[in-house]
Amino acid sequence: MSNAAPPRKTPEKPWRTEGTPEEPTRWPGGRRMRGGWWGLVVAAVVVFFVAYASVSYYNRGNEPTISYTEFSRQISDGNVKTIYSKGDAIQGQLKNPQAKPHDGGKYTKFKTQRPAFADDKLWQNLSKHHVTVTAQPVVQERSLLSNLLLSLAPLVILVALWVFFARRIGAGLTGPGGMLGRKTPPRPVELRPGTERTTFADVAGIDEVKGELDDVVDFLEHPDAYRRMGAKAPRGVLLTGPPGTGKTLLARAVAGEADVPFFSASASEFIEMIVGVGASRVRELFAEARKVAPSIIFIDEIDTIGRARGAGASVSGHDEREQTLNQILTEMDGFSGSEGVIVIAATNRADILDPALTRPGRFDRVVHVSPPDRAGREAILRIHTRDIPLAPDVDLAQVARTTPGMTGAELANLANEAALLAVKRKQGRVTRADFSEALEKVQLGAERSLVMPEEERRRTAYHESGHALLGMLQPGADPVRKVTIVPRGRALGVTLSTPESDKYAYTEEYLRGRVIGALGGMAAEQVVYKVITTGSESDLEQVTNIARGMVARWGMSERVGRLSALPSDAQQAYGLAAAPQTLDVIENEMRRIVDECYEEACRKLRDHRDQLDALAEALLVNETLDEAEAYRIAGILRVRKDD
Repeated sequence: MSNAAPPRKTPEKPWRTEGTPEEPTRWPGGRRMRGGWWGLVVAAVVVFFVAYASVSYYNRGNEPTISYTEFSRQISDGNVKTIYSKGDAIQGQLKNPQAKPHDGGKYTKFKTQRPAFADDKLWQNLSKHHVTVTAQPVVQERSLLSNLLLSLAPLVILVALWVFFARRIGAGLTGPGGMLGRKTPPRPVELRPGTERTTFADVAGIDEVKGELDDVVDFLEHPDAYRRMGAKAPRGVLLTGPPGTGKTLLARAVAGEADVPFFSASASEFIEMIVGVGASRVRELFAEARKVAPSIIFIDEIDTIGRARGAGASVSGHDEREQTLNQILTEMDGFSGSEGVIVIAATNRADILDPALTRPGRFDRVVHVSPPDRAGREAILRIHTRDIPLAPDVDLAQVARTTPGMTGAELANLANEAALLAVKRKQGRVTRADFSEALEKVQLGAERSLVMPEEERRRTAYHESGHALLGMLQPGADPVRKVTIVPRGRALGVTLSTPESDKYAYTEEYLRGRVIGALGGMAAEQVVYKVITTGSESDLEQVTNIARGMVARWGMSERVGRLSALPSDAQQAYGLAAAPQTLDVIENEMRRIVDECYEEACRKLRDHRDQLDALAEALLVNETLDEAEAYRIAGILRVRKDD
């Protein structure tokens, strides 16, 4: 079976390439052609009006029609040379040019019409003035062939323009097969001088993942060595992990490191309303990749079309998705291992992919891309600040310590936000303060100019002081980095706590401390004001998620037992993964844990009321307290752990 892809109606390919010529279609003058079919329509309209004007002009001719009175006067003046008559229609030619009746031009040949009632002895006047009456028309009409050619000229011009534009946009006129062919597929070329491709030097913080992909790079660079040993490279590599961890960057780096063409597409770009279009695009993509092999095909968000197929009838959109998935499976099965085409796919939801997609022989290797650790974050920050002038007080290692859990994309955004702040402040370099403020903006949200009543402002100060104080008092809790009552995002105030080092597993004590700290704001309002406000909404959402995980997922409840009663995927459809009796037990246990934590939060705040008041008063005066100030005002010794 031929691998040639059928031409499509739509000219734009749903993928992007590196390492292959991708010359944009341009107008003859060199400008990029945009909206080719609209240009064709405009050209057709212009051709129509030009042709219409031309035909009207030639049909009209240059011979004016004069009045019979003027004709009689010219005879009387002896200025008529010859005439031709057919019925009452008369054509003639003058001896001397005369002025045209309307536009002031000159004419010698003319037309006129003799009235039926005229009794002017025309023949006698003509003979008297020696006018020749000819048997041939004085004004020659166009032949049948001339009229035919003139009438076909606009159509010929229109078809020629149609062909020109259709070939320029690389698609046929009508029908899936096309009438005028399609654009020639790209062929591999050397990269132009000065063009830089992404390599492993641009990737940091995920060294273990790069090691997994070194085999792919080595195969693309030395395929003959593998063939001699009878070894086959993986047909497909599946990159999984949270958003922003660098899956797309890794795929581009593999292609750049091996210096091979790189075809990139999002899975959603293959889906169309018409069933079969997606499968056709997949065939064309794989055919193009084989032509320039060795090469890499990268499909982002493959879970869009790679979800597990279910039984039962499906609507048209599902039919199109499944046909596209089937075509990908077929194309990957068609590899013999010698083409040098490797498929790399990325997804955030590897657990929902179809088993036929992840079996050996298709995606042979599954690589999990996790958020970077502290050393990885520092390396990523150094890459993203290569072109940013940094002040001497900037410590990227310290920034990495205060950004646990951040992905590569978030760190790149942090560096860019710091640079933007430096530009706004008209500084020559990015300072430590810029990074600190950028981190607050990223983690806490942008500041809002909101004027609060004094009583509400005081209550907010106690709310945030409750969070901060419990974070300082609770053993093993994350250190408090900043406390502010400046409105940010949707919050009226924020308390920022981050761990000193990366955490990969959490104890029950730590999670209870998180719940106690999250309930600190509500507990402080209860202890001081004996009221409950809506300011604890986000806190309660956080508490609910932690308590649900403790009881239903992590086995931290004796009554539920060591069960995963509510897997993470079922949380959106709460109640579908467990029996009703189990759900009742889960709810009761969640309430027990939260109530115990709330009672402990209120008790600690009552026992340390002086420290709570001191923090609140300091916030009312300064609005924002950093880590050192907060611990000093609370009178609590900050014990730093060796990380």
